[in-house]
This record gives sequence, C-alpha cells and structure tokens, in this order.
Amino acid sequence: MTTNKDGLALANNNKQRVTLFVNPSILKHARAQAVVEDLSLTALVERALIKYLPKETVIKKAYINVATDP
Repeated sequence: MTTNKDGLALANNNKQRVTLFVNPSILKHARAQAVVEDLSLTALVERALIKYLPKETVIKKAYINVATDP
C-alpha cells in the first residue's frame, strides 16, 4: 500500500464507505476547512482521525468468574 506524507492511503480501492451523523455546523466548518487546505472532506476527516487516535489500540477480553452454588 502506498501512503502520502500524512500516512493516508493513496489508493481508493482500500476505502470503506461510512455513514455518520454530524452536527450541521461542524460539517459546514469541516467542508470549509477542506477547501482552505485543498483537501477532500474524506482526506480532512482521515487526517483528523489519524492525529486523534493512538498508534495502537489493544482490546482485551474481560475474564468473568461466575461462581455456581453447589
């Protein structure tokens, strides 16, 4: 996979469509910022998520010990 300087994937074939419900004023602000930065809204959101998310997320299953009455 080829990435740009921000670590964003360059190929569209490894993207997944997603539907989000976003406050209209935030969406308007994001669209305007994408224009200012000469980015697509997708690229702006990906860049923001990459900056926000930790490099690695580890999810561990919880072990629940259920005592049974004899």
